[in-house]
Parts: sequence; C-alpha cells; structure tokens
Amino acid sequence: MSTLKTFLLRVAASLLFLAVPVLGVWTFVTAEANGWWFPLNVSSYGGEIDYLFDLILWMVAITFVLTEGALVWLVWRFSRPDSSRAVFSHGSHKLEMIWTAVPALLLVFIAFSQMEAWSKVKIAMPDGTRPDEPYTVEKPLAEVYASQFDWRFRYPDAEGNFEGADVVESAYDFYVPVNTKVLVRLRSRDVLHSFFIPQFRLKQDAVPGMEIPVWFKAEETGSYELICAELCGWGHYKMAGKIHVLPEDEYEAWLANARTALYSNGSED
Repeated sequence: MSTLKTFLLRVAASLLFLAVPVLGVWTFVTAEANGWWFPLNVSSYGGEIDYLFDLILWMVAITFVLTEGALVWLVWRFSRPDSSRAVFSHGSHKLEMIWTAVPALLLVFIAFSQMEAWSKVKIAMPDGTRPDEPYTVEKPLAEVYASQFDWRFRYPDAEGNFEGADVVESAYDFYVPVNTKVLVRLRSRDVLHSFFIPQFRLKQDAVPGMEIPVWFKAEETGSYELICAELCGWGHYKMAGKIHVLPEDEYEAWLANARTALYSNGSED
C-alpha cells in the first residue's frame, strides 16, 4: 500500500472517530435552541432536579470528550506503519487503581450532592411527616389510581373522606390548585406503572399492593402532560392524561360543580 494511501486512510479513520465527540457536544450545545431539551419547569423542587441532572451531565460530558480524544489520538498514533518488533504489556496496576478510584469518588460526590433533594422529594412529605407515618397536617388532595390503560383521580368530600357520596372521580384529567403543596396517594390496580409529569420533574412508580405518597407544588397555571413511564402492556402508548393547574378560586369552583353534578340527572341548565 502506498504511503499516500496509508496516510489518507489514517486521516479518514481519525476524522471519523473525531466526528463522534464533535457531533455529541454540538447536539447538547444547541439542544435548547432546537427544542430538544427539557420542557419548562413549573415545580417548586424542579430546579434542584435540574441541577443534579446538569451536574451528572457535565461529569459524563467531560469523561466522554477525554475518552474520545484519547481514542482519536490512539487511532492516529498506532495506525501508521511500524516495522519494529511488538512489545508485550501486561497492563498497569497504577492505571487500573486510578480509573477505579476516580469513578468511585465521583459516585460518592453525587451521592452526597443528591441527599437534600432526595430527602425533600421522596422522604419528607410537605407536612413534615414521613411516608411510613400517618398524614397529620395536610390531608391528601386526591387518590391516583393507575390501571391498564388509564388514570383515575378521586377527590375527597368536604370532610376529607375518600369514602362517601360526595367523592368525585375523574378520568385522565387531574385538577389541582396553583402554588399549593399537593399530596396524593398513588396506587396501581393491576401492574407496575409510573406517574410521570415532565414539567414537574416528578416520576414515581405505582406499585401493585402499595400506597405511595407523592407531593408536588406547581407554581404556574396551565395544562401539563401526565404519562406512564413504565411499559405496562399493549396499550401503554395511550396511557396519557392532563394535569390542570388552576387558580385557587377556579379549583374550588370546579370541585364544587363536580360535587353538584354527582346529584344531577343531566337536565339542569
């Protein structure tokens, strides 16, 4: 093979491997402008979730660029013709210790960085209680039932009871007040589902046989997507709903009208 042809092949191979980190970095740099990034955060704790994501993303991005850079250099360096005798290497214990210790330290750093956010979102409820303790200060706003393939929401009566004639139930559409810490009880009626609201940065599995407390505080009114993020069967694709965040007075009016409709025969104006 001619020297020129060998050189061109080395250049082509190196450029091909170099395109991977270049395109990868370009994709993330332009993601927000192109609409490829996260949806708008409207949750009180969404900023903390985004911070953790960005922290891990930067760690992975730096590691990715360094690794790909080393790969490009190795392809270029060792693809040239070399008539010298090959040298056997058994490896380096020092290098193995370094690439084991560095990821371990990064994982420890992530573990400590996420403790406050995890405690706020998953361990302590809005009223200060823990999931395994009774709800004392703030009663659940609703019960959320996941099943193949829909979402059902049950609202308590005026006394906060979920068993009675004035319990309102809605399918697919969940109504909540804005700027209010909303506590719900999440359940599954059949298989494993996942309660996922991207704009709230909230994702919680609904496990059969378990009642899981979930809370959020939406800070902007509007309608937001609710989807199932766990493959739950053939109809998983259509298991979607809406979270309607309303001003407090509009929410109270909606709930009152829904309770009135329970006793309506459909003939009222």
